[in-house]
Amino acid sequence: MKFVMFVVSDAQPDSPTDDSDVDLWVDPLDAAGKRLIGDVLEPVSKSTVVKVRGGKVLTTRGPFAETSEVILGFDVLEVADLDEAIEIASRHPMARNGQIELRAFMDWDAQE
Repeated sequence: MKFVMFVVSDAQPDSPTDDSDVDLWVDPLDAAGKRLIGDVLEPVSKSTVVKVRGGKVLTTRGPFAETSEVILGFDVLEVADLDEAIEIASRHPMARNGQIELRAFMDWDAQE
């Protein structure tokens, strides 16, 4: 199963994020083929929202919403099941400093 793992933190955290041990999380997962890709995202202030309304493309530069939490980055995992994804996510440094959201990729074959 494939999961996207969103790394989430408060928009205004009380203290700076300490991600100094993230390589200790990344390296073994990459070596085992469990982490397919991952990256840190630009700040929400640099985001762009795209909508189509009345046939017109509308864009808005961030920040685009009042929110208390923001997505800082993501990882794509290839694992056996949700339990394995939870175990891997629980070891990410941001699980202690923020939170991790797991979302399975849609299984389009199961929808038919």
